Amino acid sequence: MPAIFPGRSVKPNRRRLRPARVALHIFLGAMVVLWLFPLFWAVYASLRPVGETITNGFVSWPKTLNFANYTNFWTQADLPYFYLNTLVIVVPGVILTLVLASMIAFCCTQFSWRFNLIVLMIFTAGNLLPPQVIIIPLYWIYLNTPIAMLGSIDIGRFSFALFSDNNLLYDQYIGIILIHVVFQTGFATFVLSNYMKTITREITESALVDGANILRIWWSVILPLCRPALAAMATLLFTFMYNDFFWALILLKTGDKRPITSALNNIQGEFFVNNNLIAAGALLAAVPPILIYIALQKHFVAGLTLGSTKG
Repeated sequence: MPAIFPGRSVKPNRRRLRPARVALHIFLGAMVVLWLFPLFWAVYASLRPVGETITNGFVSWPKTLNFANYTNFWTQADLPYFYLNTLVIVVPGVILTLVLASMIAFCCTQFSWRFNLIVLMIFTAGNLLPPQVIIIPLYWIYLNTPIAMLGSIDIGRFSFALFSDNNLLYDQYIGIILIHVVFQTGFATFVLSNYMKTITREITESALVDGANILRIWWSVILPLCRPALAAMATLLFTFMYNDFFWALILLKTGDKRPITSALNNIQGEFFVNNNLIAAGALLAAVPPILIYIALQKHFVAGLTLGSTKG
C-alpha cells in the first residue's frame, strides 16, 4: 500500500508501556493471588491427613494426598441430611422472595399511583438496617407467635416436619423461611425495579387494551422479559440463604433441623479441631452454590449488565 505522504515512513502504532500501567498490572495480579490463595490453601489442606499436618505443620511439603477427609466428613457430618435440610429452607425462600419482589416492582414501575415512589424508598431503606439489631424483639415474637399444624414432608428415610408440636413459630422451618423472605425482599425489589424500569409502559398498556388482567400481564408479559434479572437474583438469593448461619443458630433449637452451615460447626470438637476435615467440609458445602451459578451464569451476567442502563 503506497504511503499517503511520500518520503515519510509510517511508524507502527505501539502503545507505550508506562510505569503507572505496569504498577496497575502488578497490583491487580497481587490482588488476584491474594483472593485465590485461601481457596487453594483449603484444597491443599483438605487433601492432607491431619496427622501429617500436626507433625510437619501446615507449611510443609506433603507426603500423602488423598480424599479421606471428604469421605470422613460425608459420613461423620451426615451431609446428605443437611443438604436436604438446606434445600427445604432455601428453595421456598428464593421462590417466595422472587414472587413478592417481582410483584412489588411490577406495581411500582409499570403503574403510576400516589405512593409508588414511597413504597420503593421504604423497601430500599429496609436494606440499610442490620438484621441483627432487631434480634431481641424478633426472638420474642418467634417465642410467642402460635401457628397451625400442617404435617410434614417425608423424603426417603428423612422426615421434615413443617411445624412441630409446640405450635410456635420458633424452631420451625417456616420461621427460617419467613425471616429470609422478609430480609431479602427489599434488596430483590430494589434490583428488579431498576430492571423493570427499562421495560416501556406501552407494553403493559397494550396488554391492558387487549383485555389481560394485572396478574396475567405480570405472569405472561413482565416475568418473561425479566428472565435475566430473575436468574441473577435467584443466584444471589440462593447464595445468601444457603450461607446463613446466624438465623439458623438463633431461631432453630433442634440440631437436626439446621442447615449445612451448622454441619461445619458441629464437626468441631471441644478440645481438638480437625482443620483439614473442616476444609474438606467447606469445599463440599460450596458445591451447590457453584452448580447454581454455572447453570444460571449466562442469565446472571445478562441480568447484571442489562439492568444497568435505561432505554
